[in-house]
Amino acid sequence: MLYKMLSICLFFCAYSTAYAQNSYKIKGIVLDANTLQPIEGANIIGDHLFAVSSSKGEFTIEDNKKQTSSFTVSHVGYTTNEFIVTPKNTPERIKIYLKETSTVLNEVKVVGTYHNKDKETPMVTKTVTKKFLNNNRENSLMQTLSKIPGISTINIGSGQSKPVIRGLGFNRVAVVQNGIKHEAQQWGNDHGLEIDQQGIENIQIIKGPASLLFGSDAIAGVVHIQPNKVPLQNSFNGEVNILGESNNDLLGISVGLTSRKEKWFYRTRLTYRDYADYKVPTTKINYENYVFELHNNNLRNTAGREANASVSIVYVNNNIKTETLFSNVNAKNGFFANAHGLEVRTSQIDYDAYNRDIDLPYHNVNHFKISNNTTVNTGNHIFHFDFGFQNNKREEHSEPIPHGYMPKPPNTKERVFTKNTYSLNARDAFNINNKHNVVVGVNLEHQKNTIGGWGFLIPEYSRFTAGAFGYNQYKINENWHILAGARYDYGLLKTSAYNDWFRSTVKNDDDTTSQIYLQRAKNKTLDFKNISASFGVSHTKNNTTYKVNLGKSFRMPLANELASDGVNYHMYRFEKGNLDLKPEVAYQLDLEINHTKKQFSLSVSPFLNLFENYIYLNPTSNYFETLQIYEYTQSKVFRVGGELSASTTVIKNLELSASAEYVYSRQTSGLKKDFTLPFSPPLSGLFSASYKIKDFSIFKSPAINVDYRITAAQEDIVPPEQTTDGYNVLHMSFTSKLNIFKNSAPVDFRLKLNNVLNTTYYNHTSFYRLIDVPEAGRNISVSVTIPF
Repeated sequence: MLYKMLSICLFFCAYSTAYAQNSYKIKGIVLDANTLQPIEGANIIGDHLFAVSSSKGEFTIEDNKKQTSSFTVSHVGYTTNEFIVTPKNTPERIKIYLKETSTVLNEVKVVGTYHNKDKETPMVTKTVTKKFLNNNRENSLMQTLSKIPGISTINIGSGQSKPVIRGLGFNRVAVVQNGIKHEAQQWGNDHGLEIDQQGIENIQIIKGPASLLFGSDAIAGVVHIQPNKVPLQNSFNGEVNILGESNNDLLGISVGLTSRKEKWFYRTRLTYRDYADYKVPTTKINYENYVFELHNNNLRNTAGREANASVSIVYVNNNIKTETLFSNVNAKNGFFANAHGLEVRTSQIDYDAYNRDIDLPYHNVNHFKISNNTTVNTGNHIFHFDFGFQNNKREEHSEPIPHGYMPKPPNTKERVFTKNTYSLNARDAFNINNKHNVVVGVNLEHQKNTIGGWGFLIPEYSRFTAGAFGYNQYKINENWHILAGARYDYGLLKTSAYNDWFRSTVKNDDDTTSQIYLQRAKNKTLDFKNISASFGVSHTKNNTTYKVNLGKSFRMPLANELASDGVNYHMYRFEKGNLDLKPEVAYQLDLEINHTKKQFSLSVSPFLNLFENYIYLNPTSNYFETLQIYEYTQSKVFRVGGELSASTTVIKNLELSASAEYVYSRQTSGLKKDFTLPFSPPLSGLFSASYKIKDFSIFKSPAINVDYRITAAQEDIVPPEQTTDGYNVLHMSFTSKLNIFKNSAPVDFRLKLNNVLNTTYYNHTSFYRLIDVPEAGRNISVSVTIPF
């Protein structure tokens, strides 16, 4: 059994009180050095003297010899400590501080049953721990997770990114936090994910269709941010995270606190980040045959600020746990000016005046969330209830410039989206017998999205979805498990009519012309319904787990896919929706073989995916006021791919790992038959090495980590996409725990060097790749986490 390695610190003073002529009592309390909470069950052993600490950490020893005595204090999971008592200088109460440690116990025999849920579940899942998140933290949550095979991102500058699972992104990936689907404006290419990654302890990633559990929008997979663990009673702890980066001069700080009495506790966190324009390893950007010079390699107007706050109030006892979360994420980010059209050529803004300026174009995003998660255990049934309200407001500001018949706009607010979402999930988990674990439940969600600004793209809409599901996990024996379930979903989408705020000239049938307010959207009501299902088997034999899962899932069309009808100046094109779109329906076969031994592990996860009617934005040969028209359409799609990962411990302190991921996509019908899909990631491999160094000075458990990513060229594209050359990029880091403060847990320290060789390379799934902007250059980051 392996526990976390922490250092030990002892602080006590001495005092004694005589209670009788021939004896005296030694009183004390044993505390956790990190949380300062009492430790129950600690053994205090001296010469023929013995005591065990109570639930309050207290102990009493009666000593008849009245002589100097030495005592040893021990507890499983803590470093052993010693103290000496002298009769004449014995304190009234001795305080003993123990620190957690790593202890290896030989020949431990466990009586009982251990359930590994990941092995029993046929779906391909990956659990991401707090340790992984801390050691691999990047500028956004999804960039942090991109080291996991099968996970990639659509990056928007240095501070934002969107999740992509096996080549599918946008609303095909559901991001779930504490049981509630994160609802923002995730349909846009340049819309990031408004979630504070600080303080997250555990994430489960489901690769493959998960509509059975989470409904529409989980057709490609789920990033499930799970609740943090419940703290010990009568505990208080916190941490301060400090981050600095050289490439974009980032400064960030995050403070988290947790406190619990008996049945009530709270968690709270404040985070602030401020960063400047990031640097790229080039001095020129060529866009639409126009060359933009970069000052000091700064990608102008990519600076940003972010301020986040959250607080959770929790009640827990033997039968019920209820947690209410209030959170707010606010960000202001600039966009590389040249990414939003060529008007910047005539702009009066001096984008190189100061690298921390946030000039036009930029966006403001505020995401406010209230959620409640309640679990009630009645013995035979466990009921789960999730309630949520989310308000997402996004403002996109651009320079007011006339376009076509549109006169110069009155202000900089090009688009404003305000989305309110109400969510309710309820499920009942119960066991028919020791073989069947059954879950039944319902999901309800209502959205209302209003619009503003002078640049129309999508109409106002409301959406209501309702789903009912049930599944059964059947345990054949300890090594064989079956999961089977079905789900029915119904959705209703209402769009509102919209007319331009300016007149356009149109030609009449009699060759005359008229000045009219063009109608961009109509009052329309559409409903969708479908059935999802899943069947899978998992089998464990010795050190190997085999999984097979077949799933059918679906996704409702979004308002932008159905009813967009306007210029997207951010993408320099005209986008047109299609009211005849049908829900996406997909079938997927997932396999996984996972072999794990003490010093070696190997995992293979292939998949086969068929879409009956994949929805995508197709470029046409038509133009609107010199802008190419893109129309939403559907086609059948065949996809196949998978991930491979392996790790081994070569010598005691050296661990090597390697992974690879690949996706092949082909449209088998429609206007782009025999082409791939947009934003298809290329073949990629990651080689990592971690070497643990001996402790020195204040550095404890130091380690050097090296990551070397090799990515193939992406020449399989959908015009007008451009091909992307392959690249190799090297990252290095040094991690350690620092013993700086007495009577306190060590400080976590990380020094990371990204893009060590300052390589010029292009990420095929990056938003700025569309205009030939390379990824960020060399970056040195320093991260310090101070617990208290």
